[in-house]
Amino acid sequence: MSASPDATRKQTYEAAKLAKRLRRQVGQAIADFGMIGEGDKVMVCLSGGKDSYTLLDMLLSLQAKAPLRFELVAVNLDQKQPDFPEHVLPHYLAERGVPFHIIEQDTYSVVTRVIPQGKTMCSLCSRMRRGALYQWAADNGITRIALGHHRDDILGTFFLNLFYQGSLKAMPPKLKSDDGRHVVIRPLAYCREDDIAAYAEARAFPIIPCNLCGSQENLQRKVIKRMLADWEKNHPGRAETMFRALGNVAPSQLADRDLFDFRALGARDGAAMADAHAWLAGGDSADDND
Repeated sequence: MSASPDATRKQTYEAAKLAKRLRRQVGQAIADFGMIGEGDKVMVCLSGGKDSYTLLDMLLSLQAKAPLRFELVAVNLDQKQPDFPEHVLPHYLAERGVPFHIIEQDTYSVVTRVIPQGKTMCSLCSRMRRGALYQWAADNGITRIALGHHRDDILGTFFLNLFYQGSLKAMPPKLKSDDGRHVVIRPLAYCREDDIAAYAEARAFPIIPCNLCGSQENLQRKVIKRMLADWEKNHPGRAETMFRALGNVAPSQLADRDLFDFRALGARDGAAMADAHAWLAGGDSADDND
């Protein structure tokens, strides 16, 4: 049974409103973090999932009206996973007239040989994928590498590091690679995952499953994702507040001595300050005299 005209109009209106919101958020993130400049050649890493399709769609939309000129090239890494539908992305990109390149590299065989059966392969697979993409970028004059991580990915990574690594860090919207050769950007940094999912459905992107390798998603990340979803359900707006906190850091209110000089705080001119060795040695001496 077909939808009524009123229902169709409402769906069209809601889809247009969602697209406008995502474009605004992506444009704001690009401007806030200086992600793209005049003459940049941006490599959009396209996996075939909802996030990377939305990223490409948003950048194409913004490119048409951007206040500066930049190039886009979509790049996919075919890792030779079983049943990977290798025709889907080339067909989609050719239909849209998007310049693209498919890197063919059998990382799947390497990962399955190294990782014991039943263990998650995501970490090693991710490192190998990143290496292949970075190398292609270096060989082809890419000045920006665009990834499809969104606000919820960034928050999830923050809590993974907090709970399991004992560090306060997340995925920054813009970063330089460890070797200093690449600038990585995340234009979806302000976008909610549920908005992206709704947009991908409305646009009917040809989604490629992310579980072709048979590996299970990182269990710790799944736990964090459920925690964030529960918080947002029971306390709407909490995720947005937490995300704002990542950009509102007060180093003097934390405990990182590399970010803030606590030893110098309130120190009197000329007054000596003992180091930890001296303090601990003094404590040991006092204990010995008891």
